[in-house]
Amino acid sequence: MGINSRDEFSNRTRSRNRHKRSQLIGGGQVVTGYVDRILRVDLSARRTWTEPLPPEDVLRKYVGGTGLALHYLIQECPPSAKPSDPETPLIFMTGPLAGTRAPSSSNYVVVSLHYDIPYAIGAGFAHGFWAAFLKFAGYEGIIVTGASEEPVYLLIDDDKVELRDAAPYWGKGTRETERLIKRELDVDSVEMSVACIGQAGESMLPGAMIKNDRNHGAGKGSPGALMGAKKLKAIAVRGTGQVSVAEPKDFIETVTQWEDNLFVDSEDGKAPLGKLWHNGGMTRHHGVMSEQGITAGKNLLDPVWSRKFSEKYMDACAGWRVDPQPSYNCTIACSYDVRITSGQFAGTRVSLCGGGEPFEGAAAIFGVDEPGAALMMTDHFDDIGMESGFGGPILGMIYEAYEKGIITKEDTGGLELTWGNFEAAIEILDQMIERRGFGGKLAGGMKEAAAAIGGNAEDFLVHVKGAGINMHDWRPLWGPLFGQIIAGTGPAHQIEYPMLWQSKDAASEVPTEKVPSAQAQKIWEDCTGVCMFACQGVKDIVELAPRSVAQATGWSDFTSDEAMRVGERVVNMMRLAALRRGFKKEDDFDVSPRLMEGPTEGPAAGAPSMGPHLKRLLEKYYDQMGWDPETGIPRKETIERLDLEDVVNRLELGSAIK
Repeated sequence: MGINSRDEFSNRTRSRNRHKRSQLIGGGQVVTGYVDRILRVDLSARRTWTEPLPPEDVLRKYVGGTGLALHYLIQECPPSAKPSDPETPLIFMTGPLAGTRAPSSSNYVVVSLHYDIPYAIGAGFAHGFWAAFLKFAGYEGIIVTGASEEPVYLLIDDDKVELRDAAPYWGKGTRETERLIKRELDVDSVEMSVACIGQAGESMLPGAMIKNDRNHGAGKGSPGALMGAKKLKAIAVRGTGQVSVAEPKDFIETVTQWEDNLFVDSEDGKAPLGKLWHNGGMTRHHGVMSEQGITAGKNLLDPVWSRKFSEKYMDACAGWRVDPQPSYNCTIACSYDVRITSGQFAGTRVSLCGGGEPFEGAAAIFGVDEPGAALMMTDHFDDIGMESGFGGPILGMIYEAYEKGIITKEDTGGLELTWGNFEAAIEILDQMIERRGFGGKLAGGMKEAAAAIGGNAEDFLVHVKGAGINMHDWRPLWGPLFGQIIAGTGPAHQIEYPMLWQSKDAASEVPTEKVPSAQAQKIWEDCTGVCMFACQGVKDIVELAPRSVAQATGWSDFTSDEAMRVGERVVNMMRLAALRRGFKKEDDFDVSPRLMEGPTEGPAAGAPSMGPHLKRLLEKYYDQMGWDPETGIPRKETIERLDLEDVVNRLELGSAIK
């Protein structure tokens, strides 16, 4: 049943590396770990070309991933640009460990202007094989500008790069698009990775995501909508190269130790996330969510119902076929396929990523409690290419509004929006994509949808800053809830594991003095090209990840302290970019009233609400970050310590920095 050993994972995921490639960086010096080129694509001119990576001092300052992509975005995006403008860069970036023997070295990030939050930068992460294949083809990242007049897709096959007609695939879902492009190119399905958009991206819906390898997707910032604006349907990648490292013997020793630690409990008995999610672990451990009262059911109104949802889901999956689907060099294999063998959807195969958020947003939040229907809805969200953490809360809001009489069947065009009615939800999503009927009124974004409903519907909307959260009911756990609020690219996981899973007794406070280091660690790890599940809670990760980067690149004096400064630097760059685009301190208080309430029922009943404490927590956090507590603007000494004067000058923020 599926793949059953670490050796099988490694053999499958590394079987295609056939020759080595030199790594020449800007200025001619050699830095391994990285591959030698950035691929540039101008869709307006239908032109592609390559350029060297930046000089080594720039690489060391930002490392890769979010950091390096944000560097490019700040350098190249016009100050007045809008997310969907042709000149706005859409940046796909890997990291120095992606495609190496480091555990779960499968990460890529898509960075651009946030489509849903007017002042923020968007950063959506995905895994699978796409990042590794891009590096095997010889590219560290891709920067896309311009817009095509007709639908196109980008083919990368080692040195062969071309734009091809995507008209036959326009209007199709992500599942069929991936399959048909591979059929057109006559490639084995495991030899190529296709990142593509579905109908939500084509329609430029907020919440539109990019999907690859069925189980994986980049959703934060709605990058699928930006691909839709550029009429870029897909990027198909095949590479036959290999990523070399500077110190292979030492590197293998370090990453082997890292691999061995993935499933080792900490000294206080806490399991790393990778251990919990091992081999499709969400099908067995969703009870972790329900026990803490954080399953997001019925628009966060009924934690008792939510707990039953988790139990029913685990019971059903225990009787169905669950096949782990590992990403490149991943022994965690949190992603999985489920073959439903009973009930209404018997015979259906669905593909899921590892966390529990997708099916909570795609089903539980509007009351779907039948496990087969919940899985089917999750697969539907993925196929149309919409992040369920964005679309789900809109459905939850309108279902609650329907229950409370704010809208009726006359308003919905005859649709009965009773809890659990997934057929109506599918119709609403179709109407949003086609911008027709009742659903068409909901297509402008979360707050726009609430305004269209009217009354006090916005009070029902689960959001942070008008964007979707990682969909759990975080109210009982202040650490991760606070993390969603402070995340510099809109709501996302941007703090390290120990801050996520507090005990219930410790949940009603945020140790703000620990948040800056926890945030810097998470963001630095995101820059390496390794999945967060291979980092979060892993023994000795603070030393192992920097040591791996040092041995991969040849930066022998690269330490954990320097790594943490990279993370801190990138967090501050996110804040500076937001300030340039109009962010004000009050924007950090733009949080759903529902999230600021304390749960009154279920396992977390009686947990205090964060609302009355948010101002105090934010101002303490600002101070700990080296930001002015009154404005949230980084202090001059913080900018100087992190060597960000050039960024301040580029963004014309000198007068704001005190």
